[in-house]
Formats: sequence, C-alpha cells, structure tokens
Amino acid sequence: MPADSSCMQESHVHAATLQESHVPATGGPALPAAVLWDLDGTLVDSEPVWDVSLADTVRRLGGELSDRGRAAVLGSELDRAVLVLLAEAGCDAPPELIDETRVHLVSRTAELFADGVVWQPGAREALDLVGAAKVPMALVTNSQRVLTELALDVVGRDRFAVSVCGDEVDRGKPAPDVYLRAAELLEVPIADCLAVEDSPTGALSAERAGAAVLVVPGEVQVPPGPRRTHRVGLTGLTLAELAAAANRPGTGDGARGTTSVRVA
Repeated sequence: MPADSSCMQESHVHAATLQESHVPATGGPALPAAVLWDLDGTLVDSEPVWDVSLADTVRRLGGELSDRGRAAVLGSELDRAVLVLLAEAGCDAPPELIDETRVHLVSRTAELFADGVVWQPGAREALDLVGAAKVPMALVTNSQRVLTELALDVVGRDRFAVSVCGDEVDRGKPAPDVYLRAAELLEVPIADCLAVEDSPTGALSAERAGAAVLVVPGEVQVPPGPRRTHRVGLTGLTLAELAAAANRPGTGDGARGTTSVRVA
C-alpha cells in the first residue's frame, strides 16, 4: 500500500528545507542525507508489549508460546509472525484462521501500546541531536500503521518528515522495500542515508536497500557487515559518530567511499 499523497507532500517540504546543513561546522565527513530510524527495540522498548500480545494470541489458539517461537517472530513482518504463532499452537493455516489471528494480534497489541511504551536509553536525546542538526529523519518499521500511529504519540510524530510501515510496501523487512520507500519520499539517495537498527532482520533490510547502518544492541546479536557500525547504545551519540557511520566504506557501487572509523 503506497503512502498517502499528503505524507509525500510534507516530506518534500522537509527534505528541501533540511538538506542544506549536512556538513559539520568542524569539518570532517559529511553527515548523512537522512537518518532512518527503526522503531521497536531501537527507539522504544516495545518487546514487553509484544511478549504479552504474542503469548495471548497463541494461548487463544490453544497453545503456549515457546522461546524458539518468540525468537522466530522477532523483527519479522506480520504475515510471517502469524504463521509462526499458528505453528506454535499446532494449528493448520486456512486463510480464515490466518486473517482472524492477524486481526487479534494487531488489536491486542494496539490495546497494550495505548497504555504507553518506554523510551530506549538515549533515544530521545539522539533524536533531539539529529533534529537540531537539521538532518531529515524517517521512521521505518515493520509494524502496521495502526500500531505505528500509537507509538508516534510517544516518540513525537513531528520529529519525522515521513514514516513508512510494513503494511505500506509489498515486502517488509528483511526485504529493502521500507527503506527504499523512505528514501524515495525524502528525495535523497539511499546510499547517502544512515539507518539505525537493533536486529539482524532490520540491519539486513537497510543493507539490502543500500544504506549504511548504525547497529545498537538488541535481543539478538547483529553480525558485522561492510557498512555496519556497531555502538553500545544511543546514549551519548555524537554528530561525529553519525558522520563516521554514514561514510563507512562498503562493497556496493552505491556506497560512499570516505574512510571512517568504527564506533565501539
């Protein structure tokens, strides 16, 4: 499902306004053309919410969610998660049961999100840092729009020029579609963007799109990659670190070639 035209028009205004300030006053590597933020596990600690809604959904189907099943849905798009939950309950997967399970999972998660979610350490300050530098930002998530809207009430929808959700593209993460769509709406080259991710699925999605990736710790360790910069978290993030991560050399034709340092 394409993003609506009002969202696209707003992103054009923001992008045109903000692209002029991408070279730090102190010199050195250029800041990214845009920072593309993952939501769950990166900006907000939504995993406890998902733990409850996933377990409730499997229990409703007559089963119990295993650790293996929970790990299998971490960072997955919704349709794949539903199939995993049905398998966890030992159910067949006729279309009507798939649809019913999807609706229940989304509605139960929305109920829990409405009660509020918790910021990840340093996330609010990191968003403030990028915003003050006038670098455009997008929220890029596998979550459905209905859930993302609830989360935007927490993180601040006015921070982001655009947001792209998993149900608004043909394929969710780890496919590159959500990141490519965000760069398209911002009208910036994806190779000049920096994605911030906490999961292997999300990092792979951004990498496949052609973006550099700043990886912060999540529940599952993200392996190293040519344009992946690992950091211990978002607390204390600096513009110099963002610039270094965005300019990390890669192997793709679209990757920036400026030498950069790895952020420990």
